[in-house]
Amino acid sequence: MADVAQSDGARPLRADARLNRSRILDAARDAFVERGPSVPLDEIARRAGTGIATLYRRFPDREALMRAVVLDALARTAEAARRAAQEVSDPFAALVRYMHSALDIRTGAVIPALLDEISIDDDEMTRARNDGSDVLEGLIDAAHRAGTLRKDVTFADIGLVIVRMSRPLPGPFSDDLNASLGHRHLDLVVQGLRTRPGRPAKIGGPALSLADLQRLSPTSPRRVSRRT
Repeated sequence: MADVAQSDGARPLRADARLNRSRILDAARDAFVERGPSVPLDEIARRAGTGIATLYRRFPDREALMRAVVLDALARTAEAARRAAQEVSDPFAALVRYMHSALDIRTGAVIPALLDEISIDDDEMTRARNDGSDVLEGLIDAAHRAGTLRKDVTFADIGLVIVRMSRPLPGPFSDDLNASLGHRHLDLVVQGLRTRPGRPAKIGGPALSLADLQRLSPTSPRRVSRRT
């Protein structure tokens, strides 16, 4: 999958350096989700199978690491959406594939965990967020046009379902069991997204759009959806 910032300055990273960077980002993402933004960096290095010096060579401080984790998650999620659109001919199936990929990437868990620690409203973050939003909107629009996704299902419904399913369960659930249950529960939710013959049951609560989410965000989005 796509990984952001694959170079230091103008020089591309060597294969071993890319691997170390990817391991650190994955380990940091999981540690931040499970233990919060103050998890010791030594613990992240241990999970990644690298030394703390290697971590600091790639990321000079905690904020730089948190920022890189979020950018990496956004880039990988956008790439997952693009691949689903390109590789799955059925629009509803493509949307479902994207949602399951997003659970694996854990974007919906790590961004809320770090939201109070870093800004997600600078130019680079805004571009990354908009990139993923544009592709997801395309998946949703295609499924609506095909008549297989309920017309009252919005961008926010899809995004917030992913966030809810991404969060670890409380109690003695292993990482593998948490992940498996997330996918199982997403499959259950997906059954409510598909159109059915006859009149669909009414969905209660507000039908939020992407623009509504942006207005509710603690940041100040620089751009709203083309659909508003």
